[in-house]
Amino acid sequence: MKSIPRIPITFNARTFLGLTGVRAPIPSRYIHSSAAKAAVAHPINVRGPPPKPPAPSPEFVERIERRKKQSDLIQQGNVADSGRGSASSKPLKRRFWKDVHVKEVDDGYQIFLDSRAVRTPAKKILTIPASKPHLAHAIALEWDLLVSAQQALKQHLIPLTSLTARAQDIAVEDAAGQNTIRNQITKATMRYLDTDTLLSWAPKSIHDPDVHDLNGEEKSEKSLRDLQIRTARPIIDFLTAKVWPGIEIRPALEENSIMPTPQLPLTKEVIRGWIYGLPAYELAGLERGVLASRSLLVAARFVIEWSEQFRHLQPEERREFGIEQAAAASTLEVTWQTDKWGEVEDTHDVDREDVRRQLGSVVLLVGGEQR
Repeated sequence: MKSIPRIPITFNARTFLGLTGVRAPIPSRYIHSSAAKAAVAHPINVRGPPPKPPAPSPEFVERIERRKKQSDLIQQGNVADSGRGSASSKPLKRRFWKDVHVKEVDDGYQIFLDSRAVRTPAKKILTIPASKPHLAHAIALEWDLLVSAQQALKQHLIPLTSLTARAQDIAVEDAAGQNTIRNQITKATMRYLDTDTLLSWAPKSIHDPDVHDLNGEEKSEKSLRDLQIRTARPIIDFLTAKVWPGIEIRPALEENSIMPTPQLPLTKEVIRGWIYGLPAYELAGLERGVLASRSLLVAARFVIEWSEQFRHLQPEERREFGIEQAAAASTLEVTWQTDKWGEVEDTHDVDREDVRRQLGSVVLLVGGEQR
């Protein structure tokens, strides 16, 4: 269809008013012959009420509210009802203690809920060695944060208590001449050696960047395998020089293979004997470190760095292998992948913090002040 041309018509108000004897500075404007088009309001066909506006989320508000609620629940001695429970479950929903304090005894430290001592699952009073007052106060803080006796049945809410009870059970067995737990931990941790995370280096790929440019100078960008080797070498060198001298630790994966290479029998025997002979708290700490890092070598290096039993192997001035170094060594491949492709929210970030939390519990367990 042929469009209708718009013909501009000029209306000069100054000329018109000049003829009538009126003088005023009125500008001229165009008058178009086409009619104005009104906007078409389409009907709203979306069902349901309109969405709510976004609510502000100030920082720390949720945390403060949770602490206030926890304080109120402690004062009342009850927890909020989560449903209609049976009469037999009501005592577990009450916090039967008011204060938590650490008491020094002949054997070390004990944690008391008012006048009741905290006990292990084996019904033994939990006793912390005298060289570990920081561990005793950390456990007391765990119990002080609980709002009901029911929460004490959940190990993830009292991780230090569970870990210390594990170490005490080993010590009790040692005093009785038994070795059931030692054998279990030794067997479980040795399974990680042949497929250790620290030794599982990625195969070399044709898509990996060349580490040298045309002039022969080293580039800043490295392949995943190069980063894994550079991270593992200092840990392996330390262990083979100061802890297990004379043994050879092989990489779990060859350069062009995906099948793990087993360690030499001599290497396994030396490491197995070292694990079996660890003190009770160091053995429990090694178990937790292996489960957290999925690496026997990283856990062994970490325990030696922080244990009061290995002062002769530790640097005098400062720590060289802390929580960040151990976590970075055990999660190097995940970090490399997330830096390249991005991380999954509430998955990679949660796992990253959980590894550091568990390694921190190992520091509290094996560290101490020798007297």
